[in-house]
Amino acid sequence: MVTINNLDFFYKKKHSVLKDINLQLNGGRIASLLGKNGVGKSTLLHLIAGLQFQINGEINVMNYKPTQRNVSFLQNIFILDEELPSLPLSIAKFASINSVFYPNFSKENFHNYLNEFEITDTKQRIDKLSFGTRKKVFISFALACNTTLLLMDEPTNGLDIPSKSSLRKLLRLSMTDDKLIIISTHQARDLQNILDSVIILDNERLILNATDEEITKKLCFKIADGSENTDDILYSESSVAGNQIVKVNNDNEDSNLDIELLFNAVFSDKEKFLKLFNK
Repeated sequence: MVTINNLDFFYKKKHSVLKDINLQLNGGRIASLLGKNGVGKSTLLHLIAGLQFQINGEINVMNYKPTQRNVSFLQNIFILDEELPSLPLSIAKFASINSVFYPNFSKENFHNYLNEFEITDTKQRIDKLSFGTRKKVFISFALACNTTLLLMDEPTNGLDIPSKSSLRKLLRLSMTDDKLIIISTHQARDLQNILDSVIILDNERLILNATDEEITKKLCFKIADGSENTDDILYSESSVAGNQIVKVNNDNEDSNLDIELLFNAVFSDKEKFLKLFNK
């Protein structure tokens, strides 16, 4: 679906953003793209979408080169940026104008998704909506386009708790084996239960790219009970429930991936995680 080889990108030669990035992502997954502010998450999404061009390296998306902006490619990809346009158009007019570019767009799905977000009046002008409501409209449109690849940059920003729940529900419902959704987010817990692949960027490089199965095979996430081999513990932090730990899963224990705990663990010792996942 998405293959990136030896990717370099910089705005100025002395300000490298991404360096020697190699990444493979297959369909049927919702991948989280994590990293601190300014590490190039949004830039990577734009490169995959063909909105920016790499300096070196190759990007292959659905057997297309994004830089060529092929019509068939553009019809099958949608990018939802964090910043949304404030358009002087009604919701219905916006959908009518833009849906023609996406052959798989479903008007029925669009209205169903809007209803899930409790938006029933499509005559409302987009520029008169609150940021949160605009976010719901654009999320609904993005999902209704039914593209093979969907890129989302901070989709939970501006959403209240019920709307975040609705977003998780809609992402699950819209997912199929031939689709790939990549979500850049700082709010990993908002989407914890539906994400099944983790990508972590830091300081120009890729620190981690693994599925949840691969991560929980190598790592165990648990509350410490005192029986652990201290040499296996990679990271720990206190919580109300007790001391949360991430440890090397030498005992083949079953555990659930905690993305926020993983993120903190990775940034406590990046080199150790690079070695662990690149054996």
